Amino acid sequence: MAKKNNNGTDEPLEKQLWKSADKLRKNIDAAEYKHVVLGLIFLKYISDAFEELFEKLKAGEGEFAGADPEDKDEYKAENVFFVPTDARWSFLLSKAKQPTIGKTVDEAMDAIEKENPSLKGVLPKVYARQNLDPTSLGELIDMIGNIALGDAKSRSADILGHVFEYFLGEFALAEGKKGGQFYTPRSVVELLVEMLEPGVYEI
Repeated sequence: MAKKNNNGTDEPLEKQLWKSADKLRKNIDAAEYKHVVLGLIFLKYISDAFEELFEKLKAGEGEFAGADPEDKDEYKAENVFFVPTDARWSFLLSKAKQPTIGKTVDEAMDAIEKENPSLKGVLPKVYARQNLDPTSLGELIDMIGNIALGDAKSRSADILGHVFEYFLGEFALAEGKKGGQFYTPRSVVELLVEMLEPGVYEI
């Protein structure tokens, strides 16, 4: 989970991400910003997993011969959330520099919930708020776009779990609450990842 930073020293990926994300927070309280950042990380995760399977279905080799990459049932069979075109990370990246990016992300969250009933009412729609600078949001999307979260290699290394756990701990500190009031312990993070990707943990 560590890679070289600008000073040539090893620093965990999640720590580097936190520093970058926190710089973009500006006037937003940590309690509110938490939903902004973690929502995007989750969206990147499910989009990565979708895109990986999409390419396999598109190639149509082996067990995927004759498969339709836009058939929701194909993804359900593989325990992958279906991500509609206007909610895929590549689409959000293409719109990241537009002043309406907040509205675009909120609409993406709505679209994903409509396609995946198990996510109904779960995803944050907080991106079009006036106190969230669209330029900073676009930069945050660019930053998160630079890391792989949901492909098979990243899932096996539990990058999502590491990033979620670290960010939740940092947000708890930033919120200044009493010991762990808003901190999600490792066991809960593992359960979250297990729900998203069955078989990652033996729980």
